[in-house]
Amino acid sequence: MSALAALRRRILTPDVSETRLDVRGFHVKDDASRERLETVGSTFLAGFAVAAEVSRVPDATEPLERIPSNFKGFAYEGAAMAFAIRDGLPLGGRRHVAQFIAGAGERHSYMAYVGVGWAMARLPRMCWSALYGDDPLLRWLVLDGYGFHQAYFKTAKYVHQAYRHRDFPWPADDTSGYAPRVIDQGVGRATWFVAGTDPKRVVRFFEGFAEDRRPDLYAGAGLAATYAGGATEDELKWFRDAAAPYRADLAQGAAFAAGARHLAGLTSPHNELATRVFCGMSVAEASRVTDEARVGLTNVGVLPSYEVWRQRIASAFVESGPPRRHLPSGQKLSARTRSPQEENEIQ
Repeated sequence: MSALAALRRRILTPDVSETRLDVRGFHVKDDASRERLETVGSTFLAGFAVAAEVSRVPDATEPLERIPSNFKGFAYEGAAMAFAIRDGLPLGGRRHVAQFIAGAGERHSYMAYVGVGWAMARLPRMCWSALYGDDPLLRWLVLDGYGFHQAYFKTAKYVHQAYRHRDFPWPADDTSGYAPRVIDQGVGRATWFVAGTDPKRVVRFFEGFAEDRRPDLYAGAGLAATYAGGATEDELKWFRDAAAPYRADLAQGAAFAAGARHLAGLTSPHNELATRVFCGMSVAEASRVTDEARVGLTNVGVLPSYEVWRQRIASAFVESGPPRRHLPSGQKLSARTRSPQEENEIQ
């Protein structure tokens, strides 16, 4: 490792203590779930450190591939965050993330876009134009990553106080007002970590949010419960039943997780368990639902193609919940009604 690479790694890489549940103030359900979530965090930072120090993007592949398969996706997510920060910093170079996704990160593209969202949360807004978001469909996952980061590191504001964004300045070409909803999906995903993989705590947290935000929150939690794991079969079944009106949203998130795992070739037993409980099918079958729902998507219309994709997926599981509520034709998609106490700032 060169002196410059070592310095870059030391300066950019967050301290691993930031991923400890006691440091974050997250709930500890039991030792097994604590160990799982902290391993997710430390693996994320291991991937970040790899990408922070390498001189060439392809040089990150070999150390990332040494990560155990159950946690490898988190290492790729962390690597994408580091590459995105390098893209956004002055003198950091450009197109690191683009090269990463075109190469070893292609099978982990879902996680890579989420990692870019983590970088967004750490970079000044004036640097956001340098962030990679070339895929008109998957670029929305950047905002999912942003929402996760904010809920993970600013838990009191984003989870306990249920802060919401009225609008958001990225992507710059979007006029639909959809961005705050994707951020909520990331908040829901992070809440699975904040609750220490305890579904009952997740439900209690979500009860503190406005009802119209809960479909996105439950979708995020379903993704986390499926991708990261940490719950028993009985807990997952309780969560599915407690989700009630949002059961199809929970299944949509689980299907996203299944798609990401299947694409990367990283399917684990806990992924199969959660997908069976939430979707009633295997990881491969749920992944096929997400692939089929992408067919014929366009970027023309009131709804962003990403939301159309999500609605199509949820509709495949609608028999387990009430009918889906679609936006009336011609109506602008906007952030939901806020209480007077909620702020309008971008944090």
